[in-house]
Amino acid sequence: MEAEELLRDEAHRLRRLRLLVDVTAQMLAEDDLLTFCEGLRLIEAARTAALRLFPDKQETFDLIIRPRLERIVSERFQVPAIAPLN
Repeated sequence: MEAEELLRDEAHRLRRLRLLVDVTAQMLAEDDLLTFCEGLRLIEAARTAALRLFPDKQETFDLIIRPRLERIVSERFQVPAIAPLN
């Protein structure tokens, strides 16, 4: 692949990741029927999908995106903190 094509591919994957995280965050915050356990499973599903887009960025997800999503769940369900699952 040439450099321009690689950049386009990465930009496309970044847009998909941004959409994935935004939709996940919205569901965690606004879905009235969502339970605490379903919220945690939704975060794990988002992580799996993100790692399909960027297989080598597990630490980045765990340091940047996971805390954002867990904070939404913690605030919504009024739990002090969510212990890491790994």
